[in-house]
Amino acid sequence: MTHRVVIIAIFVAAIAVTPWMAFAASVPSVGSMAPEFTLPSQEGTAVSLKDYRGKWVVLYFYPKDFTSGCTIEAHNFQRDQPRYQQKGAVVLGVSVQDADSHKQFCTKEGLSFKLLADTDHKVSSEYGSLTSLGLVKFASRHTFIINPEGKVTKVFTEVNPNKHSEEVLEALAELQKQSGGSR
Repeated sequence: MTHRVVIIAIFVAAIAVTPWMAFAASVPSVGSMAPEFTLPSQEGTAVSLKDYRGKWVVLYFYPKDFTSGCTIEAHNFQRDQPRYQQKGAVVLGVSVQDADSHKQFCTKEGLSFKLLADTDHKVSSEYGSLTSLGLVKFASRHTFIINPEGKVTKVFTEVNPNKHSEEVLEALAELQKQSGGSR
């Protein structure tokens, strides 16, 4: 009887983990070309990665508008916008909410950078940044620094929203120093 209980427990645990693993695609590796995309922004306009060729791009994925960690992270990226602009970098946020949710979030929180709506989960999946809890899917908190040629130069998969923007700025400064400049 005890043997059966253990086997059933293992089976139940495997089923519980399966939804997480079903969407656990690998993140693009450093040095690879960043997957191209076109998504709607909170302004209702289409935004493509290729639009930013020649600039550094900070592409960050976040779980949900109006949640505490995501709000802190967005506020810090907003606070640091002049520093990103000084480095010739643009910040783009991506989550699976629609453009209207992003518009409300930007208005309420005073955000001026673009938030992109990945409602079909395609881009989050291509970047290995989609988490699934059964029927509920959301973007994982991952960030990619993409160089002016469109290559992934840094990947963050362990993100603390409180200090992440500062970490990204430090990494960006180091990457630009290694590549010989901001542009």
